Amino acid sequence: MRSAKDFFRPLAVGAPAPVREVPFRPSRMIHFFDPGNEKMAAKVPTLAPQVDVLLGNLEDAVQADRKVAAREGLVAVAKANDFGDTQLWTRINSLDSPWALDDLLTLVTEIGDRLDVIMVPKVEGAADIHYVDRLLAQLEAKAHVERPILVHAILETATGVANVEEIAGASPRMQGLSLGPADLAASRRMKTTRVGGGHPGYLVREDPTTEGAPRATYQQDLWHYTIARMVDACAAHGILPYYGPFGDIQDVTACEDQFRNAFLLGCVGAWSLHPVQIAVAKRVFSPAPEDVAWARRVIDAMGDGTGAVMIDGKMQDDATYKQCLVVSELAADLAARDPELADAYAAAEKEGNA
Repeated sequence: MRSAKDFFRPLAVGAPAPVREVPFRPSRMIHFFDPGNEKMAAKVPTLAPQVDVLLGNLEDAVQADRKVAAREGLVAVAKANDFGDTQLWTRINSLDSPWALDDLLTLVTEIGDRLDVIMVPKVEGAADIHYVDRLLAQLEAKAHVERPILVHAILETATGVANVEEIAGASPRMQGLSLGPADLAASRRMKTTRVGGGHPGYLVREDPTTEGAPRATYQQDLWHYTIARMVDACAAHGILPYYGPFGDIQDVTACEDQFRNAFLLGCVGAWSLHPVQIAVAKRVFSPAPEDVAWARRVIDAMGDGTGAVMIDGKMQDDATYKQCLVVSELAADLAARDPELADAYAAAEKEGNA
């Protein structure tokens, strides 16, 4: 077992010092693109300002004979573009594949100074993160990267979910976790072929009535348990939880519902696989202006946050004060990046104080 004192020392001579706290940067949507697709790569300059995170995908959805082209395409995209405040991430191939090592060797040495986060698929335990952690330190030292590249793990197997707490705390590099519903469903032998979302067969039924009337049914959320457990693990270790993909691109209504469920449970963002999902994620993972105005009203009334007050017939105490701080601070972080959102928050707060 490593000493706690060693936890924040570089794992390689010359590597940058590990972060002591994951910096919060808006990441309402992690937008995936195929860097080996010339048409997609050409859209990056106009796409980047629209999203919080742009992710060059090297893993699933990239055929085996196009892996090298995707990797080289990401290097070219990173070198050719100024991303401004938009984060650049990548999803490498899984650690049990023949491409993962070359992904890391190439990307860190070629564009390590441009990459914010490396997403690692199918993480099953702390050992997977330890391997990536040490290798990244060695490569950062070799390439003279001045700040550590963070790591994001995807929960895609039953073993990964069982070990989620140790994964979340495996390294100071850990930035967050995402739900990977499709691979996780296969790992669990779940009987669904959908990528995220609910299922009409997963339901509860109203109790029978004496009159024998038709009994209402209510569709349930297949992913509630896993998301809640992931959120708890992330909160305990100071990292960020995300919903993953919603595969039905055309059903933006169900996508919005699933994203909102995740937001209410504590997730800070979700994956967007198509431009139509960008607006959905932006809307859902930004607190509503009226909620922000109420939160700030409570904060102002509570002063130092102790005691209790009544506002519009509702009791507010230190617990609700803390809840309101979460909403208000998130709104401030998002408003600093999004002028339209800042105006909406200011207008709602002005109206609430009128």
